[in-house]
Parts: sequence; C-alpha cells; structure tokens
Amino acid sequence: MNPSTIDLLSVDDKRDFIRVDFNVPLTNKGEISDDTRIREALPTIRYARQKGAKVILASHFGRPKSKADPSLSLKPVAERLGELLRIPVLLAHDCIGPEVKLQIDRLASAEVILLENLRFHSEEEKNDPAFARALAELAEVYINDAFGSLHRAHASVVGMVSHFETKGIGFLMHKEIAALSLLRETPAKPFVVILGGAKVSDKLGLIRGLLSSANTIIIGGAMAYTLQLAQGVSVGKSLVEANKVSEVKELLNETSRRGVTVLLPEDHVVVPVTQPEGLYVTTPGRQIPDDKVGVDIGRQTIMSFSSAINSARTIFWNGPMGVFERPPFDRGTKAVAEAVAGAQAFSVAGGGDTVAALQQAGLAEKLSHISTGGGASLEFLESGDLPGIAALREPAVSNT
Repeated sequence: MNPSTIDLLSVDDKRDFIRVDFNVPLTNKGEISDDTRIREALPTIRYARQKGAKVILASHFGRPKSKADPSLSLKPVAERLGELLRIPVLLAHDCIGPEVKLQIDRLASAEVILLENLRFHSEEEKNDPAFARALAELAEVYINDAFGSLHRAHASVVGMVSHFETKGIGFLMHKEIAALSLLRETPAKPFVVILGGAKVSDKLGLIRGLLSSANTIIIGGAMAYTLQLAQGVSVGKSLVEANKVSEVKELLNETSRRGVTVLLPEDHVVVPVTQPEGLYVTTPGRQIPDDKVGVDIGRQTIMSFSSAINSARTIFWNGPMGVFERPPFDRGTKAVAEAVAGAQAFSVAGGGDTVAALQQAGLAEKLSHISTGGGASLEFLESGDLPGIAALREPAVSNT
C-alpha cells in the first residue's frame, strides 16, 4: 500500500516539513544551470502554502565533507525558488538547533523557509537517531517529495519519519511511484526496456526485476560488450566486466526460459586502441577486431533497435548507447531518443545521462514521464520498494 499524498492529509495551518531534492547542477560561476528539480517540487509547495502551512523545506546539496562549505550552500536554490514562487524564501543558517527553531516559530502562515544543506552534518548520511529527532522537532507534518533520495536510508528520508503521526508524499513522489509501478505491474504490451551505460553490474538486478513484465530488452552501451563476451563473440579492447560473464550467462538463460527477447548490437562503431581520437569505422557484424574499441552502436543496430521501439506500447529507457558526450559517437543515443519520442507508447526515462541526451535532442517533453531519480528509479523497478517509502508505512513511535 502506497503512502497518502499531501492532499489527503491534514496539513492546514501546521508546520509542514517537506523533504525535497534540490541537488541541482551549478555552473562554474555558482549559478543554477538546470532548475528542473526545483520546478518539479512547486505543486507540493504551493499546495501546502494554500492550506496556510508554515512550509519547511530540506534538501542535501552536493557532497560536502560533513561540515559547512559556502560553495555548497543552498542560497542560490533559495533565491531561485523565491523567483519561481514569487515570494521571499528564507534560508536558515543551519538545519537544526535553537536558532532554526526560533526562525520557524516566527514564520507566518504560507511562508517558506529552506533549511541549510543537510549534508553539512555527517549525521544525515549516518541516519543518526539524535539528528533525526532534532529534525523532527521542527515540524508537525512530514512530507517526502524527494524521489531521487528515496533509496538512501538517511536521517531526513528514513530516521525522522517515525516521529510523525501525520506523514505522506508530495505530488512529484506520487507521479513517480505511479509511473514506475505501472512498468512493474501492468504495462501495456509489448513492453520494451532499453538499457545502456558502462556497467552491466549496475543493471543485473533491474533486468531480473523486469523479467516478469518485459517482452523485449534492448542493451547497448559498454554493458553490451560484457553480454557479447558472454556469448563468445570477440569485443576487442572494449570495456567489459569479465568477472560478471558467468552471471550474465545465467541471466541470458533465464531470459530465454521466460521468453523475453534480448536485443544486442548487430554492428559497432569502433576506434583504434592507439588512436581513440582518430578514424572511426563501423564493423560489418558483431565481431570487434582485437585492436579496436567499441564507442557506439552501428547503423544496422539503430534500425533494429528502432523497429522494436516503434512497436512498443510501453517503454523504459536508462543509459546511453555509446560515448554520447563525444560526437559523432552520440548518433546511436540520438537515434534511440528519436525512436522513443516518436513511439505511440507510454514512455519513461530515468538516469542523468539519459535525460541529458533527451534534453540535448530537444525531445524530453515528448516522453510520458521523465524520472527525477536515476538510482532510485532503478532500485524501485528492481524491488518494488525503497527505504524512504517503507519508512512512511511504519507506525509512529512514541517520543516519550
């Protein structure tokens, strides 16, 4: 059973703690380069304000070394949020302590305060009970709208939740869980899964988690070379995880037993080992010469993958098809992006590189859902649950 959304909870005129994911990228000048995660949280924040709540927002930001770091302050986020909400957004000097409590006590209804970076305290990532209790003492209601952090058993995601009787999820979380649950449980068929990226080890659990619902699994990127190696096809000097070959063989046998089609590259774009910036060629087939490195899928593979994608009614995509950050080795990834965007299907994409590729191609808005959490989306599809969701289902503990 999924947690209740904020509109089904009594949040009126209360101190609402909303865990958001404002871990946005910055330019070298300290300016926000992509405010998508801030914008995605706006519906939940606006709803709480409409109900007269005192809105307390909390997020991590970057990877500070468990101490205050001015370069990782949430100040630019507070400023951008204020611009989007068209109201002043206060920035607390810390995330716990008597001064922060005093600031919150002074808030008027519908005012918003953003706590300073949670990771300025090492206790956040350690899920320290005392730190979790200190965070919980700031509010009367707990709302998690930080899907990208749900797979982390941190104090603000798991530890503090047990201190609240009234707790639930925001609208972004509801949207994420609904989209990903559909992929696991009731996808319209054919359901095509597209996986890429460097490491097959990162996706083995995901593949197992989707075997009962997927019809076709398309695999590109460097992870395809490990699967090709497991089939006894030469991969040259391409990136592989040799220690995963045995496990991959078992997985391929399992997909065959279940009747799930696995599509691997039929040709490859390769470069010489000694001149990776030099001349690139496309192999005539699956074999990669001993002195070459695979960097992208070839034209025949693009046609094969696109054909499968075009026939799909449900699609999930995570991971690029090649070294997409180095043109012209972005052609395979762009072609897949175009096929996914053009398919008459419920389409979901997740993962930073995948989303970046879609945005570069100007196709992100063509998909049904773009997940804000790459790692969280993979873990949810693998197991159907996450630590942050499980914590919301647990009964409150007595604070006496």
